[in-house]
Amino acid sequence: MSEVRHIRVKALSRVEGEGGLDVELLNGAVHDVRLRIFEPPRFFEAFLRGRSIHEVPDIVARICGICPVAYQMSAVHAIEAALGVPTTPFVRLLRRLLYCGEWIESHALHMHLLHAPDFFDCASGIELAQRFPDQLRRGLRIKKHGNELLDVLGGRAIHPINVRIGGFHRAPTREEFAPLIPRFEWGLDAVIEATRWVATFPFPDFEQPYEFIALTHPDEYAMNEGRLASSTGETWPVEKFADVFEERQAPHSTALHAVRRDSGTPYLVGPLARINLNFAQLCGVAQAVARDIGFELPCRNPFKAIIARGLELIHAYDEALTMLRHYTPDVAHVDVAPRSSSGCAATEAPRGLLYHRYEINDAGQIEFATIVPPTSQNQLQIESDLRSWLPRVLNAGDETLSRTCENVVRNHDPCISCSTHFLRVNIQRN
Repeated sequence: MSEVRHIRVKALSRVEGEGGLDVELLNGAVHDVRLRIFEPPRFFEAFLRGRSIHEVPDIVARICGICPVAYQMSAVHAIEAALGVPTTPFVRLLRRLLYCGEWIESHALHMHLLHAPDFFDCASGIELAQRFPDQLRRGLRIKKHGNELLDVLGGRAIHPINVRIGGFHRAPTREEFAPLIPRFEWGLDAVIEATRWVATFPFPDFEQPYEFIALTHPDEYAMNEGRLASSTGETWPVEKFADVFEERQAPHSTALHAVRRDSGTPYLVGPLARINLNFAQLCGVAQAVARDIGFELPCRNPFKAIIARGLELIHAYDEALTMLRHYTPDVAHVDVAPRSSSGCAATEAPRGLLYHRYEINDAGQIEFATIVPPTSQNQLQIESDLRSWLPRVLNAGDETLSRTCENVVRNHDPCISCSTHFLRVNIQRN
């Protein structure tokens, strides 16, 4: 007689958005795993049509409250690529500085409040703070630094308003940036200690045969620019994204699933992919910390993505400090002339590769938009992780099984709101 077992978690905590997980077990074996995203489509691509190119940065920032800069940066780079707008060295510097602010606030949030509780069976960051009050206070202070940088440079800590096609509406003064320097000096030491702390967590022995995908750059740790790169050794210009990767509709999800077009296989984007592909471009301090804590490459354990985020935090602080100390204001933007054209770009959101493509008419209006967020690219890989993880916990009780499945999902810091164009768990044993 077949065994039937149902486990349901009504909502996944500590992620952005809503959705569900269905697991079907047949005679004690994993038969099917589906991330069932039921958050409704948000139609950002559709309602960008007919809008002026100058409205795009402020509109796409609303796709995510945690990583609005990533959407703004991918959008302005794609539109500028379409129109042939040059990026001045000063604007390029400010954009990397803005991205450092977003990586800091997003990585600090995920590490301390969303991910770390899983390693100590805590239901929330509040519960974890009862055990590690000093570490959580430090993490909140680190996150605040990122928001403060976004406030000064972006004009607002959330959904910045200073970004425009061609650069920025205005460049901050040296006096506006000056108070951030001592805070970031403290912060660099703080994130080094935070990374050493998370490296001591009890990590499960769980390796996955990932294909890592990320931007790569020969001279810097890739954020805003670079070529697409794979752990297979292949590289492509960003313009080839749609030739290499394909989004497919899954009946159980309102999010598209991205795969390699040639093989139909999933791939992984995000901090673990970036660290594996771009370790040589990390700042010297981050590389030294990685060696000191014994972080070995290649690392294919998704639970250790929290360490990768810590190493990227060190890099973001180190690079931001250099830019703040040597900052000299200059012309904040170049003029932009609309014309019929199309262009694309990709940048590295905290959660991974973010691709935008736009078609523009002679009036400077968007005629077509494509946005491929990191979570939709990781969606199928998360399901694959769960299929590999479940056999080791099938004999556990329903509560433990559900909780560990949530932990696996949170390794990837999914932003469900971004991916819909998670997590209610329903496990069926037949």
